[in-house]
Amino acid sequence: MNLSYLKNGETLELEREACVGCAACVDVCPHAVFEMRGGKAEIRDRGACMECGACARNCPAAAISVDPGVGCAAAIIIGKLRGTAPSCGEGAGCGGGKGGSCC
Repeated sequence: MNLSYLKNGETLELEREACVGCAACVDVCPHAVFEMRGGKAEIRDRGACMECGACARNCPAAAISVDPGVGCAAAIIIGKLRGTAPSCGEGAGCGGGKGGSCC
């Protein structure tokens, strides 16, 4: 099942030229957003990114940047329970987000 969390992984950025090919992002990403191609990381499925920040925290070359928390798991769960889009608004318990919404 391919789940989509945020519209195009809004804050996820990869500077492929800076990638050293360690594959840490592939190893730590809980949703297989990255893949290795030609000895460097590439974004495979931007829509699967929930912006948890694990990739950026573990990238030794600082080739990845993401605003962690924007796509927090709490917002996704609240959205599922309410039958709405993920929301970092009132009651979501994740401390904000862009304009009160994760999407």
